[in-house]
Amino acid sequence: MQIIDKHGRSQAALIAILQDVQAEYSYLSQSNLELIARELGIAIAKVYGVATFFENFSLEAKGKHIVKVCNGTACHVRKSQPIYDAVREHLGLTGKRKTTDDGIFTLETVACLGAGGLAPVMTIGGEAHAKMNPDKALALLDEIRAKEVAAE
Repeated sequence: MQIIDKHGRSQAALIAILQDVQAEYSYLSQSNLELIARELGIAIAKVYGVATFFENFSLEAKGKHIVKVCNGTACHVRKSQPIYDAVREHLGLTGKRKTTDDGIFTLETVACLGAGGLAPVMTIGGEAHAKMNPDKALALLDEIRAKEVAAE
């Protein structure tokens, strides 16, 4: 694996390797975790422990567009929960599923996006959208989905 070659086969490089693997594949698959453990000569439990300790690592495939709805205090008070609920229903996500079947969207919540003055805030692909409401959120998602379908 070129990523491991880039960082070297040292336990000290584990986090950097995990970051690069996730950047390349959008998540950390079981097979990649096993390969990393084998190549670095460390137990899979240690690799898994590091991968699950840090919130930025994902063991599940994510969609092309990551949708984050803030649920921090300012956003919550300004009704971010109805936005999250509407987006979740609109995308057909049930139970613990966070990613749409077509792989276009992944829905997440975040504790704070650091933009309380613009609350409620939602980001799509890192781009912040301020003073959101359910209708505005769904319109944005529909616009993105239409572009994705047109590009196929």
